[in-house]
Amino acid sequence: MTDMPDVSGRDRSIRCRELVRIFTADDVEVQALQGLDLDVASGELVALVGASGSGKSTLLGILSALDRPTAGSATVAGVDLTTMNRRTRLQYHRRVVGFVWQQTERNLVPYLTIADNVLLAMQLGRTPDRSARLGELVDLLELGDVLDRRPGDVSGGQRQRAAVAVGLANDPAVLLADEPTGELDEATSTRLLETLRTVNRETGTTTLIVTHDAAVSDHVGRTVRIRDGRTATETLRSTAGTTGDAREYALVDRAGRLQLPREYVDRLGLQDRVRLALRSDHVGVYRGDHDQPTTNDRTEHDDA
Repeated sequence: MTDMPDVSGRDRSIRCRELVRIFTADDVEVQALQGLDLDVASGELVALVGASGSGKSTLLGILSALDRPTAGSATVAGVDLTTMNRRTRLQYHRRVVGFVWQQTERNLVPYLTIADNVLLAMQLGRTPDRSARLGELVDLLELGDVLDRRPGDVSGGQRQRAAVAVGLANDPAVLLADEPTGELDEATSTRLLETLRTVNRETGTTTLIVTHDAAVSDHVGRTVRIRDGRTATETLRSTAGTTGDAREYALVDRAGRLQLPREYVDRLGLQDRVRLALRSDHVGVYRGDHDQPTTNDRTEHDDA
């Protein structure tokens, strides 16, 4: 295995193909990921949203190189995550990816000041000119008032902004944020998400926010929803932070399978089987107990 690549100005993308992860406990197999595909372009800000048990935490474990897939491939910033050894995994954690966890104790050393937490991360990553880098992060994340304070002496929002600074300390190619707003109130969550947008825009760091909170999608350009171990739908926004310009897409895998959004299924009462109708530019989906689509059905789907 070769050393980590120099990611400066180069590939900062995430690419997963047909990821499978099977866990075995008490002779029972659980397939947490079922052929998942995911692409995040260099410099993109994406939210990965899913309910408990959807597979999002398993995927994050693989992308953070804390776990390995049972099958499939995953690369981050050109690094193959399926063939890593102990040495390259350590370099990957220090130089290629940054992390922001939900729990403060995973982000910050409690007995160190905010400044010393960031400097410690730089020391481990062997970042040159640490004072200059610290100044850049202080300005970017507005941490000037809390640098000399310990994590327990600042607000939850300030702690998470400090955690972002630690995650960015060594100028990683990719920032992985696991439920970063999980312990924050709504107003503080909004401010943190806007901070992550600013970081993404100013630094070009590819950012993946993994969360169960669908409201996060209002703050990013693309939201990928994961369900039953596969990416199911995407929501694209021309302008993050708005609600009226979103388009939702279902993702079709290599076998031609797609998952309809749960709210569509519930609203239309789709169950057991559905009837398909091939149109000139789309496919109509109708309840299986309807012999033929009505005129209203045709109009509604044709307009869609």
